[in-house]
Amino acid sequence: MQKNIQNNLITWYNKNHRHFPWRETKNPYYIWISEIMLQQTTTEAVIPYYTRFIETFDTIDKLAKASLEDVYKLWEGLGYYRRAKHIHETAQFICENFHGQFPATYKDILNLKGIGPYTAGAICSIAYGMSTPAIDGNVLRIISRLYALTDNIALTKTQKKISQIVSELLIGYDASSFNQGLMDLGATICRPLNPQCQNCPIAAFCKAKEIGQQKVLPISIKNIKHKELNYITGIITYQDQYLMIQNPAGLLENLYGFIQYELESPYRFMEEFEKQYHLPLSLVSYHGQVKHVFTHRTWHMHIYHFTLSHPYNTMYHLEDISQIPVSTAHLKVLKHYLKQK
Repeated sequence: MQKNIQNNLITWYNKNHRHFPWRETKNPYYIWISEIMLQQTTTEAVIPYYTRFIETFDTIDKLAKASLEDVYKLWEGLGYYRRAKHIHETAQFICENFHGQFPATYKDILNLKGIGPYTAGAICSIAYGMSTPAIDGNVLRIISRLYALTDNIALTKTQKKISQIVSELLIGYDASSFNQGLMDLGATICRPLNPQCQNCPIAAFCKAKEIGQQKVLPISIKNIKHKELNYITGIITYQDQYLMIQNPAGLLENLYGFIQYELESPYRFMEEFEKQYHLPLSLVSYHGQVKHVFTHRTWHMHIYHFTLSHPYNTMYHLEDISQIPVSTAHLKVLKHYLKQK
């Protein structure tokens, strides 16, 4: 067999690939769900969520007919909940426009809500065998090293350049194995720090290794603004019930959580709450601070316990809370409170 990048990588992948449940199928719907779940989440964390999700919604039609709250409940703890909302809306769109069958062209797949070029390329190559590149962080890093590219891979123009390189490498080869081979290579060998070049099936072709720059490349400098936010987060109770509200549009949309205000004092919290809900609060105790980190912001939640003299219409017993989709941030708050109580 001719020794080149493609053959070496595909042969290595076929012998050494990681085993995941979504790799046991060519069903584009299942592959789509796995790819959306894998965004910003580790493969180990995704496996149980993926398994439960597919067991519950084994067809697009079942997903489309489910309530959004049921979808959120299965997603609870996985984070980035807008992904769940998008797949629910997309399932409904597919049922309305494609008779419940997942579309089979790159253009149609790319036009689906919540799907970008990487996800569309992954689905097309893995499910349908199309020669479409699937460019994620692993691929950007590998190609940057392979060709000793000194361009910043955080820039769109560099990503387009790398996409063109991969498109040319795919011509005439098994796109599914090649793309997944790049994914596995980046996850296990060509890692961000201390790449294991001695185990790499394409090290002989790597220009960065040849010039001793494999620990320097890629150049990846992102301009990210990160916000630090401080909240008074209220555990508001009436007898053994907890007041929780469903979040409006935006971050953590439709998930349940405690009321919190970006204020400097629990007494200001009480004033703001009474102004909004027309109910007085009694301040009971302080229960420390919980931190939750999102991609571009960090919440510092200062937890205070308040009580109501009358129940409100969205109050839940602890066993009820376990049945509704609650944000991970506020599950942390509840666990912390119960531990401190």
